[in-house]
Amino acid sequence: MSKTISTSELKAHCAQVVDEVAKHRSTVVVTKHGRPVAKIVPVVAKPKNLFGFAKGLVTIRGDIVAPLDVEWESAR
Repeated sequence: MSKTISTSELKAHCAQVVDEVAKHRSTVVVTKHGRPVAKIVPVVAKPKNLFGFAKGLVTIRGDIVAPLDVEWESAR
């Protein structure tokens, strides 16, 4: 659930709001005259290197290059 704060409150307590978003990984919606105008969200950390980013997420079971015991129509 996101917290709502007015622009005047944000101006007065900006550092505290940013610290709260970072600490609690929450979202804050900024309003002006009761209408939402902006959203403060925590930054999602990206991997430093794309090579190996999915390590441990994929499992290979069996030999993926071994021939199957199935005869293909095109081989006849």
